Amino acid sequence: MSIKIENLTHIYMQGTPFESTALQSINLEIDDGEFVGLIGHTGSGKSTLIQHLNGLLRPTEGTIIVDGIRIDSNTRNLKELRRHVGLVFQYPEHQLFEETVYQDIAFGPKNLGLSTEEIDNRVREAMALVGLDFDSLKDRSPFELSGGQRRRVAIAGVIAMKPKILILDEPTAGLDPRGRDEILGQIKEFHNRFGLTVILVSHSMDDIARLVDRIIVMNKGRIALTGTPKEVFRHAVELEEMGLGIPQITRLMKKLNERGFGVPEDIFTIEQAKKVILEKVRGKVNA
Repeated sequence: MSIKIENLTHIYMQGTPFESTALQSINLEIDDGEFVGLIGHTGSGKSTLIQHLNGLLRPTEGTIIVDGIRIDSNTRNLKELRRHVGLVFQYPEHQLFEETVYQDIAFGPKNLGLSTEEIDNRVREAMALVGLDFDSLKDRSPFELSGGQRRRVAIAGVIAMKPKILILDEPTAGLDPRGRDEILGQIKEFHNRFGLTVILVSHSMDDIARLVDRIIVMNKGRIALTGTPKEVFRHAVELEEMGLGIPQITRLMKKLNERGFGVPEDIFTIEQAKKVILEKVRGKVNA
């Protein structure tokens, strides 16, 4: 399910003394099945952009085309679009409201008019995908669960809709490292298993570097950089000027180079760094 954005501009409170331009002439394409990372400092326009992709916001100028569905300033009927684009907000557990975990996850599929059997299948599948045990949790109140479990329930509610595009706005904010790694791992597995398009908004350069196929960097309402992690993180100086950074492991490799170790600097994950460093050590031992 492809996304094409053409000359997208969004102005909040247009024509008032509080007018603010959040997006300026955005042009962007995202292909079917891509795993895209969207990064930028607070106020760069990330959240405004993703809210256009399922019609929560409409363009002031320009158009968005999602799998042939056109969104512009005059678009009104967006029901079909929202069936296929799932949006998980930051702290999604704040959106939980039903009495049981089962009812909360089933809410979206019920609104699609699905059969009881299909709803049950979707709830079971979604809970399994996010690592929640169906039998022990289905009848519990979501408000009795841990923060990480509530986050999984909220994500499962979106997954149960079976979207073709999954957009996640800081899905691991506030979680401990273990909970963060588990949820991100499940998102990656979901992407690999079903081949859907995933857009991940995150402030963690390390998470972005190890998960995504392509990075889009936003700054002051515009797209500043786009490319693979290797291409984007080469621009360390520009990223720092935008209030961003590079993965910690990349910073370490740069420091090692400054001390004469001669290691490649386009390393973004611990696994890559481990392999390179071991090769260096073994080479010196065998020399």
